[in-house]
Amino acid sequence: MSSHTVSVAAGEPPNVHHMDAPTAYQSAKFGVWLFLATELLLFGGLFCCFALYHWMYFEEFHNASKNLDWRLGTLNTVVLLFSSFTAALAVDSAQHGNNKAVFKYAGTSFICGIIFLGIKAIEYYGKYQHGYFPGTAVFNSPEFTHEYKMYFGLYYCMTGLHALHVIIGMGLLAWVCKLALKNRFSPKYYTPVEVSALYWHLVDLIWIYLFPLLYLIG
Repeated sequence: MSSHTVSVAAGEPPNVHHMDAPTAYQSAKFGVWLFLATELLLFGGLFCCFALYHWMYFEEFHNASKNLDWRLGTLNTVVLLFSSFTAALAVDSAQHGNNKAVFKYAGTSFICGIIFLGIKAIEYYGKYQHGYFPGTAVFNSPEFTHEYKMYFGLYYCMTGLHALHVIIGMGLLAWVCKLALKNRFSPKYYTPVEVSALYWHLVDLIWIYLFPLLYLIG
């Protein structure tokens, strides 16, 4: 097995690139796509479950959905769509070796994630104040029927799981920003940006399905 030494000038980023190991690069992308497919299966099962119960308890689900604020849902949709756009720009910047732009765009997507979670927290708090939250007196009252509990249980399960994915995606974006500050990306190496953006696009895609399912269809 042969080995070689790469000399790096002082102050220059290490000469790392996925073209040295194309198989590793393709394997990384394939692994990410495989993981994203399992995530879609997870949420797909929840979507089917919600659709089934919505068909079974149409009137109750319809009335329960009126307690959701479609304006906050719309605002969060706009925020995530914009964040996906900046994530795509981060990938393009990394492919051109512009680390400052990578930091700017990935950081913008990270901030959008904070805004999304803040809006979702406001929405959750509003539900808590009105008693539509597990453990509250209204939620545990006889008037709050099993069907209503089913609706809000699925609502908190799906949106809460999605929020967890947003947090994980923000962690990946923070990692990308850290690497960009070290000038690690170049036209020959941008894998972390690409796979992180793919995950973030998944977060956006899932919300694109959640928003109409919860806020509009009811």
